[in-house]
Amino acid sequence: MLVRLRTLVPAAPAVAKGTAALQKKEGVEEYDPRRHGYLVRAAVPPDYAEIDRYWIEEGLSEVCIGRNRNTNQDEYLLSEPVLSEFEYELLERIFEDLRDVLILSEDEMAGDRRRVLFEKVQGLLKEYGLVLDRDSIFKLQYYIERNFLGWSRINALMKDPMIEDISCDGIGIPIFLYHRRYRNIKTNIFFEESALNSLAITLAQRSGKHISVGNPMLDATLPDGSRLQLTLGTEVTTRGTSFTIRKFREVPFTPVELIQSGTFDIEALVYFWMAIENNRSLIFIGGTASGKTTSLNAVSLFIPPLAKVVSIEDTREITLYHENWIASVTREAVSEGLGATISMFDLLKAAMRQRPEYILVGEVRGQEAQTLFQAMNTGHTTFSTMHAGGVDAAIHRLESSPLNVPRNMIQALDVVSVQALIYQGRERVRRCQEIVEVAGIDPITGNLQVNNVFEYDPVSDTFSFTGRSRIYNEIIEFRGWTREQLDEEIGARRRILEAMRDQGITDYIAVSRIIQAYAIDRMKVIDALDDLSAIARMY
Repeated sequence: MLVRLRTLVPAAPAVAKGTAALQKKEGVEEYDPRRHGYLVRAAVPPDYAEIDRYWIEEGLSEVCIGRNRNTNQDEYLLSEPVLSEFEYELLERIFEDLRDVLILSEDEMAGDRRRVLFEKVQGLLKEYGLVLDRDSIFKLQYYIERNFLGWSRINALMKDPMIEDISCDGIGIPIFLYHRRYRNIKTNIFFEESALNSLAITLAQRSGKHISVGNPMLDATLPDGSRLQLTLGTEVTTRGTSFTIRKFREVPFTPVELIQSGTFDIEALVYFWMAIENNRSLIFIGGTASGKTTSLNAVSLFIPPLAKVVSIEDTREITLYHENWIASVTREAVSEGLGATISMFDLLKAAMRQRPEYILVGEVRGQEAQTLFQAMNTGHTTFSTMHAGGVDAAIHRLESSPLNVPRNMIQALDVVSVQALIYQGRERVRRCQEIVEVAGIDPITGNLQVNNVFEYDPVSDTFSFTGRSRIYNEIIEFRGWTREQLDEEIGARRRILEAMRDQGITDYIAVSRIIQAYAIDRMKVIDALDDLSAIARMY
């Protein structure tokens, strides 16, 4: 090892002259931008005009949104620390040699992986006999952490909270993103074949799955919950390995955040709160990226605190602050002849034997739809999502192959929420287009009867309540309330949501605790409207 490194040392511009060797100190000094200054500053290329810039990791990775003057399109320009030729060769050597020394003791396995990694690197530098300046060591630490513990060249993209989707279309093709502010945008990141295939295998392995030329397609969930679709090589995608990552928000959206973003108004969320508490079944429909699962997860926080919940998904997206909850996901066969495939249909059949009060299905797209509607017809409260452009399209899809749900079973569905990704000026926003109740089947025509409860006006960007609700009328009858009592209950819940919005209570655990506290002791929450955070701390 040392013999090979001797050829590197004489030409080492990063070897410090007269500076203290950091690797000789006890422990490992870690980078702090306030003390050590920035290691990178995004430079705007000559043919670009700067639109925006922000840090992903302060001092280490910065994004410049630049408008390409030739194409007049915005591009996502990522800047990371620049390595000298010596630093690059040293980094490559460290990558090779780390594989030999990364045999960890039990104490190291239980410790901070990042610090253990840096200590191993420090040991290698001592073994090489190299004395590097501080900035060189910090650069090495950045790239070693990025490639060993992170996601290689897309690590910064995975950390950027403004990115929703990451798309790699093939070898040598720039990665494309869906940015929360700039929508579809091209990056300055691309992969050669070997690096792309290596990243694909890493993505699969960290998802707990296997991918190969013989089985080149994969749907999986990354450790942070992001959804991964991956194809390996040119067997299926002729431009080379491709992947799409739909990033998962670790902290789910709450009803309060849906109010703040304008997806729903307070009246609509009070309606959902009342409907869910009174065991009404819901389905959220819309196109891709219209916010169906986000809304499903948010309104599921209205489920009563002790109710038994079973969720069924292809990939984990639903997150609840709920103790009595079984979260189940599908599984593919481990390998040919080993380990049976467990489908959503299998999980749904199993869920029916678990006596759940609420069944949450990530998305219906196959034969599980019939079982789901059978569950509705036998008294189980179910929530789900489905791709459809509107209520008529949803009903037509439910009745058609491969779902094949009979019309008389569809009438067990209570509420349909139609969502869309629309333009609001130059911005694209998610809005609920309408909330519709399924009122039953017309005995003469056989058609499903529906009742519009809330409607969205795109001109004023507001929602309106039509004044007609079958569910509100059924709650009055079921609970033995007068109309005044219903209005009082609706008003109390409206004030709670308004108070959480005005007090900035958006954390999903705090919101869940307040909603659950209301189910347990209604008056205590109403009396604490001026400071609901005290209720969140109490429960």
